[in-house]
Formats: sequence, structure tokens, C-alpha cells
Amino acid sequence: MQSFKLIRQHLTSAGFNVILQDEGVASIELSLEQGSRHQAIFLSELQDEDGRPYLRVSSAVAPIAGLDASRALAFNWQSRVGYLAVGDMGGTPYLQLCENRPFDGLDGAEVHRLVLDIGGTADRMERALSGDKDLL
Repeated sequence: MQSFKLIRQHLTSAGFNVILQDEGVASIELSLEQGSRHQAIFLSELQDEDGRPYLRVSSAVAPIAGLDASRALAFNWQSRVGYLAVGDMGGTPYLQLCENRPFDGLDGAEVHRLVLDIGGTADRMERALSGDKDLL
């Protein structure tokens, strides 16, 4: 995939529930556990310092306020996918699970896998940190 436009087209044609499509950003609502849980996944285009395009796949896990950081980091240590970051959502800092990949070498199967891995892992983290609630 050489452009974000192609990635957005792939998401739509692959049957994902794309709830936002804009220049450089897309959002998917991922249905998990036969529809009993949902996770919002955000895909965006960014560039490194050399101007190379990257795909960022991220999902909010929980508000950072009152969060036990050691539990989040222990979960992240055991995870094979993503890294943790803090991002702002509507003025509230949220713990986010993210992964960045260069466009070079990305294909539809890899984009599909990233969405499912980040979405599933973020939902498991959300459950572990929120006492089984589906916050997002």
C-alpha cells in the first residue's frame, strides 16, 4: 500500500465498519465477542523526519486519571503487539495502544492484521484495567 487512500479503500472493501474517513485519518468500530464488546480503532498517516510515510494504528484503552500505571506497563510487557502512549481525547488524557508501520512493505493482509491485533489487545487491556467494563 503506497498511500493512505489505498489503505482507506482496503478497509472499506474488507468489510470493516468504517465510521470516519477523512484526509489522513480513518476510524473503525471493531465488534468483538459476537457484538457484546466494541473497540474504536484509529488509523492515521504520519511522516518521519525524512518525509517517509508511516501508518499509525491506535486504540484508546482507558482514561489515564486513576489508572495504575504499573498494571498497564506489566500488561504491555507481556503483549506482543503495540506500545503504550498517552493521547488527548476531548481534553482528557487517555492511555493508547499504538503501532506504527512504514508504508513500504504494507499490504492489505498486514493492515487487516494490525487492525485486529491492536483492537483485540486494546480491548483486553481495557478489560484488565477497568474491571471488565467496555468504556470505549
